[in-house]
Amino acid sequence: MLIHRMTATFGKLRGQTLELKDGLNVLQAPNESGKSTWCAFLISMLFGINSRERDRAGFIADKNRYAPWNGASMSGRLECLSGQDALTLIRSTRRQSAPLGDFQAFYTGTGDAVPGLTGQTCGEALLGVSREVFERSAFIRQAGLSISQDAGLERRIAALITSGEEDTSYSEAEIILKKQLNRRRHNRTGQLPLLEAELQETEQQIAELETLERQFLQAHAQVEALTSQKAALEAELSACDRWESAQRRQALTAAETAAGQAAQRAALLGRQIETEHIPENEMIGRLRGAIVNLETVRRSLKKAREDQSAAQTALSQAEADLQKTPFAGMTPEQAEQQPLDLSPRPRFPLWAILLFPVLGAALGFALYAALQDLPLSIGCGCGLAGAAWLAVGLFTGKRQRRWEAGAAELRLQRQEALSAYTACYQAHQAAQAAAQAKSAAADSLNNSLCSNEEGILAEIHRFAPDAEDIPGADQALRTCALRRRELAEAETAAREARLRYELLVQQSPAPDGAETADAPARSRAAIAAQLEDVRETLAAARSEADRLTGQLHAVGDPVVLHSAADHLREQILSLEDEYSAIQLAMSVLNDANTMLQTRFSPELGRRAAEIFRELTGGRYSGVVLDRAFHLSAEPTGDSVYRDAALLSAGALDQLYLAVRLAICDLVLPAENAVPIVLDDALANFDDCRCAEALQCLKAQAQNRQILLFTCHSREAEFFAGDGEVSVQQLTDMAGRV
Repeated sequence: MLIHRMTATFGKLRGQTLELKDGLNVLQAPNESGKSTWCAFLISMLFGINSRERDRAGFIADKNRYAPWNGASMSGRLECLSGQDALTLIRSTRRQSAPLGDFQAFYTGTGDAVPGLTGQTCGEALLGVSREVFERSAFIRQAGLSISQDAGLERRIAALITSGEEDTSYSEAEIILKKQLNRRRHNRTGQLPLLEAELQETEQQIAELETLERQFLQAHAQVEALTSQKAALEAELSACDRWESAQRRQALTAAETAAGQAAQRAALLGRQIETEHIPENEMIGRLRGAIVNLETVRRSLKKAREDQSAAQTALSQAEADLQKTPFAGMTPEQAEQQPLDLSPRPRFPLWAILLFPVLGAALGFALYAALQDLPLSIGCGCGLAGAAWLAVGLFTGKRQRRWEAGAAELRLQRQEALSAYTACYQAHQAAQAAAQAKSAAADSLNNSLCSNEEGILAEIHRFAPDAEDIPGADQALRTCALRRRELAEAETAAREARLRYELLVQQSPAPDGAETADAPARSRAAIAAQLEDVRETLAAARSEADRLTGQLHAVGDPVVLHSAADHLREQILSLEDEYSAIQLAMSVLNDANTMLQTRFSPELGRRAAEIFRELTGGRYSGVVLDRAFHLSAEPTGDSVYRDAALLSAGALDQLYLAVRLAICDLVLPAENAVPIVLDDALANFDDCRCAEALQCLKAQAQNRQILLFTCHSREAEFFAGDGEVSVQQLTDMAGRV
């Protein structure tokens, strides 16, 4: 069989296609990219999925493990070559409970169905072996390299060694014979122990027969004596019943009188309440609740008065603070519009303007008179006048600057005073609003309190006109509630008395003409206790007598019992002969299986040793395995075989791989060229032995197709440029998955 193409919607695969070639196919992909999923898909396409398999602790069924991640239905397509026929296998899912349950097989390119090929027989028909044989030979996982026994593998090996028929398995035959052996005797179970126990029971029945008859006579005599004692005690108890009946009739009369008196008292209280117009409990409760609410309103009113007083105090303080300011009686807007009181701004004096020319002329003439030079005198006078004018101007400017600084400081003080006044004004307005609100709340609560008090007193005056205030009204309501309670208690007492009377009427016996009876000598409790003891003893005696009667009937006639014992002995002898014959058959079967294993194991060990020698570069030269496929390896130059458990992990995987390949050579049908699938089987190999294994697999691929899935790049690098080996990088595909 040669696989050409696989297309899968399976697990993480979403319609991906894998192209394969003849010979060795190296399929490289990183971890978690779908390598093991492709392997599981191939098995499922050939042999289907077990829809009855269920999840359990530590195990997920394939139908759930490989359900498509994208929520689609599981489906697949496999194109292959079987002999000379190109076939296309299609599996799809119609019902989610049966994934890949729909199967189609047709000749590629024609669409004609392949006759006789069904979903159940597909794998075995194409490969020539069952699923169990394929998984234990050509389907090699890293976690499943070891070899284990299987009935299908045993039948295949037996067919190769003997007649060629695959309907014989040592393990199945051994299981059948062992079941038959256990059916006859297994520890304390089986047919022989049951018959032996039955024979022993029969012999015990015969031995106990006479003892049972004697015990039955004694039990019968005890039953008669206890029956007489029981009758006497029942008569004494009947006398107690008659006396108690008379006592109950007296109690009935007293109860009837008490019930009548209680009813009269209740009726009297009811009439008094109607006469006094006492209200119902509902109205009393409502009015008392209203009085309680009045107290709540009073507390609220008191709190409101306190808040009002505090608000008035705050308002007075705010008014006092407002009067202290220079803007008292004005609004902030009016205060801001008040002019600032400033002194007149300093100006250049008019007298200086008029005085300076006169002064200049006077000085000029004075100089003239002194110097007699008129032009020079005029110039000097003008200069002196100008200097005087400049001095007066500088003095006037200095005064103006001092006036402006004072004006700025006054404006700042006025602005601060305005801000403070605005704050006081706003505080006064808030205090005034709060005082008004508190006064309104207090007045509202006072009005509500007065209104509620008037309403309550108006309702209470209907039945208590003497109540003048709320305390009096509350006392009147308490009195009414007390009267209502007395009436309720009286009515309850009347009902209870009536119920006691009616109960006594039901319990009292009908009059029998005997008004009186003598008091019993003993109490009812003593008589009843003794009677109960006698009844229990009598019941036990009758039960014992019945048991003995049943045992006597069960034991039966001694002649019949002896006959049954003889028949049981004959059956035991027959089963013991069969047991010995089955033991002999198991011994012969074990010898035959040992002979078959002796014939097959050397050939399998020889072929496994050849492959193991190639895989280890000649490090080991021999391999032996027993009937349970327990392996040992012989190092080259060392005659002592080493148990497989003593090998390293890598060497152990190489040994298992060698045995797997040897089984493929010897067990799988050569005419079908069953493909070999390896899923990371070389992961524990070092580079040197990995190269040896790859060369071995390439040689094996001359006769059959091999699919090597690996997460390492060394396999692809090893076969780089080798045209006989197909190398595919599945990294891009894994990225799309």
